[in-house]
Amino acid sequence: MASTDISAPTVGFDLDMTLIDSRPGIHACWVELSERTGTYVDADLVVTRLGPPLEEEIAHWFTADRVAATADLYREIYPAYAITGTLAMPGAREAITAVQAAGGRAVVVTAKWEPNAKLHMEHLGMEPDAVVGNLWAEQKAEALREHGASVYVGDHVGDVRGARKAGALSVAVATGPCDARELATAGADVVLTDLTEFPGWLSAYEG
Repeated sequence: MASTDISAPTVGFDLDMTLIDSRPGIHACWVELSERTGTYVDADLVVTRLGPPLEEEIAHWFTADRVAATADLYREIYPAYAITGTLAMPGAREAITAVQAAGGRAVVVTAKWEPNAKLHMEHLGMEPDAVVGNLWAEQKAEALREHGASVYVGDHVGDVRGARKAGALSVAVATGPCDARELATAGADVVLTDLTEFPGWLSAYEG
């Protein structure tokens, strides 16, 4: 079960469009992937629906027999094309710091391949207590339970489902592909405009 100690909570954070705006970097990576494979990909469309596992997006553009190999190629070229173009979301660093300043732990739980997720944190100078990758939607509950997270923050309805399965409070930020109404309808307990509102919310939650 998730931790119920709200005096020093462990808070899980999604990565793409929650802590980082990876759209510029991912766009560049998909353009390069398209060029290398000779397969048309609408990178502008791809970056409007970030969140689900890479293989799901690849399946929109490549035949089933090419998905696995194409995913491997994408992950291989990702560090060279996607890291430096990625930005921190407004309030991201402050959100992690707020959790740690309260004596809690900040844990990143993402569908992104874990080595690349860690590269983003290093490049942007963010220092969460742990980074867990390769988990999507309800699968995220595994890591959230393992780390005793009582709160999970994400931008996608899949993040809401992961939080609920873990027994964690679902805090949603309307900074990704899902708007505030969609997140609330999916069952988010709290919907924030973005992470700049998170430290104030956390202070009230602790109180």
